[in-house]
Order: sequence, then structure tokens, then C-alpha cells
Amino acid sequence: MGDRPSFVYVVYIASTQEKVWQALTDGKISREYWGGRQVESDWQVGSPVHFRLENGELDAARLRVVEVNKPLKLVMNWTRELPGKPPPPATRVTYTLDTAGPKNVKLTVVHEEFEPGSVVDDGLRNGWPAILSSLKSYLETGEALDVTKRWSAQCR
Repeated sequence: MGDRPSFVYVVYIASTQEKVWQALTDGKISREYWGGRQVESDWQVGSPVHFRLENGELDAARLRVVEVNKPLKLVMNWTRELPGKPPPPATRVTYTLDTAGPKNVKLTVVHEEFEPGSVVDDGLRNGWPAILSSLKSYLETGEALDVTKRWSAQCR
């Protein structure tokens, strides 16, 4: 795995660990900032995680919970279900939530174990910054970013 890169993104959010955790794990909230995708899971180790599109269909992303330490850390294996193709090797996503003062949270997202130059590599470099910036905006202002709202409109 030494030749498989990691993508690391850090964002500081004016919020609490509990509110950021809820935004990451509650489908009613994720739908607001994650392009209309409603995250679904019981968040137990070994449980599946799905993203439901606004039209009711499941997104191609398939995740499984590896580790949960609410509200500090969440680790998931991530792959995609592609029609007519075998799923690519699973990658790993880790959310780490640290306090950064009395009114701020440092959210670190590490997406690792992906193939360089793969569809995953390209998608995460464009997707994570938009999703996490939209999450920050939503928690701080109540309004998600327009870029992720446009994704939602494309999935209808």
C-alpha cells in the first residue's frame, strides 16, 4: 500500500463536535450539503452505509463502517457499485473531529488506499473539497454552497 496515495483535507468549522458529527451521520442534514444525498446507516461497526438520491435511488457509493468513536472518529471502507463491472478495490475514509477552541471544530478527512489516476482519485480531489466546504457553510450559515445544490438538481 505504500504506493497508494492518501488524500487529506482539513477544515475548521464554527460549531461543536456533536453538531458536526450529526451533520456527517444524519441523512436529513447530509441531504442539505451533499448534493441531495441522504446518508443512511445505523452506524454500528460492520454496518452498511448508503447514500440515497433525491429520486429515491441509491448512489453508486457503497460503504461499510469499520470504526466508530462518537463524536470523535468514524472510519469507513468505500467502494462503488458499477453496472456490469466488478467493484473497484475498497478505499478507506476516516473522519476525525478535534476541538479547536471553545467554538470551533477541526474536521480532518483522510481518503486513502486508492489507485493513483483512478476514477476515485479524480472524483475525491474534486468532490471532497466541495462537500466539506458546503458542510462548513451549512453549519455556519444554514445555507449550503451552490455547487453542491447543482449536483442535487442533476440527480432528479
